Amino acid sequence: MTSPIHIIGGGLAGSEAAWQAARAGVPVILHEMRGVQGTDAHHTDQLAELVCSNSFRSDDPDNNAVGLIHQEMRALGSLVMRQADKARVPAGSALAVDRDQFAAGVTAALEAEPLVTIRRELVAGLPPADWDNVIIATGPLTATPLAEAIRGLTGEDSLAFFDAIAPVIHRDSIDMDICWAQSRWDRPNENGDTQDYLNCPLDKDQYNAFVDAMLAAEKADFKDWEANTPYFDGCMPIEVMVERGRNTPRFGPMKPVGLTNPRTGRRAWAVVQLRQDNALGTLWNMVGFQTKMKHAEQVRVFRMIPGLEKAEFARLGGLHRNTFIKSPVLLDDVLRLKADPRLRFAGQITGCEGYVESAAIGLVAARFAIAERQGRTPVPPPATTALGALLGHITGGADAKSFQPMNINFGLFPPLAPPPASKDQRKPALVARARADLAGWMAA
Repeated sequence: MTSPIHIIGGGLAGSEAAWQAARAGVPVILHEMRGVQGTDAHHTDQLAELVCSNSFRSDDPDNNAVGLIHQEMRALGSLVMRQADKARVPAGSALAVDRDQFAAGVTAALEAEPLVTIRRELVAGLPPADWDNVIIATGPLTATPLAEAIRGLTGEDSLAFFDAIAPVIHRDSIDMDICWAQSRWDRPNENGDTQDYLNCPLDKDQYNAFVDAMLAAEKADFKDWEANTPYFDGCMPIEVMVERGRNTPRFGPMKPVGLTNPRTGRRAWAVVQLRQDNALGTLWNMVGFQTKMKHAEQVRVFRMIPGLEKAEFARLGGLHRNTFIKSPVLLDDVLRLKADPRLRFAGQITGCEGYVESAAIGLVAARFAIAERQGRTPVPPPATTALGALLGHITGGADAKSFQPMNINFGLFPPLAPPPASKDQRKPALVARARADLAGWMAA
């Protein structure tokens, strides 16, 4: 019988990797500590639990790099994308999911897969020497014993930043006499609906009072060793955003453009948007409102938002430490640790950012591990594809000295040669090239 691939971590990357290997006929042992030891961010022991937003972001494959990577993953039989599509909730042109339904679907699929063995256990330190093909996908909350063992092996200090979680509100506690339903610019979802978001309007005085309250609110305490850890800009606490400038949120998550209050016929000074969080539509999350305010302060401050004066919170925001390795220094082009090539890394610990990106790197890591197990040479996806562009950033496309987590974006793709005649032609040309090159890679 083929020796198993050991995968440590049952988040999005580890779950995707396990599925890919099993579907290729390679047995997998998936080691997940939740069920034995929890984390500061997770609430369940389900595989692939979503701990921050419920959004996989844009699902537009023609104009957005995130939508393109969705499409590439679907073409490669991604379990994460299959279950996300099944658990989809309205979110305009974005792909958002019922987080409980999604995690339950991933867990059930892997539990039912005969080539996947799930072991609820903590891997305390480096994997045993007889594990000759290992994928470490322990994510941003890697257990201390394993993190310390990795540091000891590599001689490199891990980098870290803080990741913040947005609150979730009960739908029936939102005042719809003040709020209204509308997607920005009336963009339709896949069913043509243009009312996927709930909008809470603030005038100038309300906005300034809200900003003052956020600045004055009591925040979560940091330990001494956490004091100088940077935030990732794509998941920045709202109050940290305010500290960078009072109007910063008005050009970010609270921007009012593309929205017209039907009661006034005008655009508000600022808007707080809520997005559906579960399939029943009973829970809605505050878009872009990751926070490090203490829980009692969150309730007080967020109830200052018009329409949320009586808001009941199903989950309040939180903050957790997020750790990643210096991948451009430590990993080769197929995600193996140079210091110990039997170990391969995947997911957020490699320095990608986002649900989709984590699962995508789990997918390619698994394909590399499968090739090795089957006696083939792993071949990375072309750098011109979304998968290849993201992999390139992790394994060498970034300056190692300033390496930071990155979402997939068209800026990671190699430039077109020759350049398109106009800027409007750039994205369609990048997408067409990516599709053609992915098809060639898959065929080979």
